[in-house]
Amino acid sequence: MSDDTFDLESLTDIATGLRPGTGEKPPLALLAVAALVALAVLAPIGWLVARAFEVEMARALALLTSSSTLTVLANSVALVAVVTAASTALGVPLAVATARTDLPGRRLWTVALALPLVVPSYLGAFAYVAAFGPNGTLADLLAPLGVESLPSIYGFFGAALVLTLYVYPYVFLGTRAALLTMDASLVEAARTLGDSSLTAFRRVTLPRILPGITAGALLVALYALSDFGTPTIMHVDVFTRVIYVEYSYSRDTAALLSVQLLLVTAVVLLLESRVSGASGSGYASGQVRSASRLELGWLTAPVLLACTAVVSLALVVPLGVFTHWLLGANALGGYGSGFSWTYAANSVYAAALTAGVAVLAALPVGYLSGRYDSRLGRLAERATYAGYAVPGIVIALALVYVGVRYARGLYQTLPLLVFAYVVRFLPQAVGTTRSSVVQVDRRLVEAAKTLGDSSLAAFRRVTLPLILHGVSAGAALVFLTTMKELPATLLLQPANFRTLVTYIWTARESGFYGRVAVPALCLLAVSALSMLVILARDRHTD
Repeated sequence: MSDDTFDLESLTDIATGLRPGTGEKPPLALLAVAALVALAVLAPIGWLVARAFEVEMARALALLTSSSTLTVLANSVALVAVVTAASTALGVPLAVATARTDLPGRRLWTVALALPLVVPSYLGAFAYVAAFGPNGTLADLLAPLGVESLPSIYGFFGAALVLTLYVYPYVFLGTRAALLTMDASLVEAARTLGDSSLTAFRRVTLPRILPGITAGALLVALYALSDFGTPTIMHVDVFTRVIYVEYSYSRDTAALLSVQLLLVTAVVLLLESRVSGASGSGYASGQVRSASRLELGWLTAPVLLACTAVVSLALVVPLGVFTHWLLGANALGGYGSGFSWTYAANSVYAAALTAGVAVLAALPVGYLSGRYDSRLGRLAERATYAGYAVPGIVIALALVYVGVRYARGLYQTLPLLVFAYVVRFLPQAVGTTRSSVVQVDRRLVEAAKTLGDSSLAAFRRVTLPLILHGVSAGAALVFLTTMKELPATLLLQPANFRTLVTYIWTARESGFYGRVAVPALCLLAVSALSMLVILARDRHTD
């Protein structure tokens, strides 16, 4: 999942097990609209698979079994495994520290430790190359001390480090949400029976928060598998980078590699479902009692140091580098050279348009799955999540194929780009809409119908005002993630329609890093607004 913002409320819904509980049959019109939305989301995947089957079988087998392809597969799987493991090892302890201990400044640390999620990983990669690369800022500072060279930041290690720093908050927030919804009396009972804090955590807490950990780890794995910017900057041959390169030379090869990437994604989803099924729901239902704080004692200083180190590496480094570029812009080619605020306006316009379309598409799906116990409704909801799981570069390539082959009038136009964005980020709007619909008291809707309202009128007068906050939050999430989307924007951008993302990438490829400063800081400022969405929707208190 590339550069996607975390939806805390959707994870909370998983934690509390909210489900529609009515036997009422949904209107046929609602079913039809939801089915059309689901088919539209699935269409790009079908088009890409059809394109891959056009390649001669012998050639396809030779390509997919070649040593270079197997190397790409091994690199991609290894990167996913390392980043997921590292993010879990980092996110779970930090979540426990901020949710269940007497850590000083817990609220401040919670926000600070979640903020790296709003930094696009490719901007983090820019910063790390500039700071720790062969000719980077650190090398310049150490040169007078006789340090002639530093270990290379490029390669697998650099990509894994950067990705971990900017995706571990998925696990951190997922685990923390699970901890806050867990009944602490279970832990206290285990302690009363003689278990130590560590034993009680292992025997009681861990099994109950495992679904939250797994949900966060899944998002990390999908992000690492679908990310394009970081592996490209760090020179690691994974599927996304090779697909982008092959797109310019052989679209047949790009299509085949995309299908292989889809298969790897399916395997990741299957493994996650097995783990989730084995762990069970794991969450307490009914009334939840807050836990007493675990006293850190002598561990307070090491935990504070760890929190400070993580925040410094993930936030201070990129902000420092971009500020350095901004102040030294004249020496680096001038941040204003070639930059226009029109690019920012284009980014906002495309993101706002996408958010509006996504909300309109999400309403029937979210309302159907949240209001009615319908198998088709559940299928429609699951289908929308396909776009979230499929890498952006794969969706973009599928739409390039359709645009070139069947709809030249739409190729490199804003409607096609917006459609790609909607396919990618529709689940964010569906998830927040559904969770809001589930919480609407059905008796209010039934009362409106008793007074003579039709189903549509009852929705407009009763349900819509009650779910408006959730719908708005979904729109905000779609807007903010669209602002940061890289591969789909690069492949599908309309002619003469440059955005902040495309300008940043062009400046990077040209080597004019100073020109990245203003658009990068602008993008970070807009992206940081997603934290307001998370905080506004987090109803738990410390």
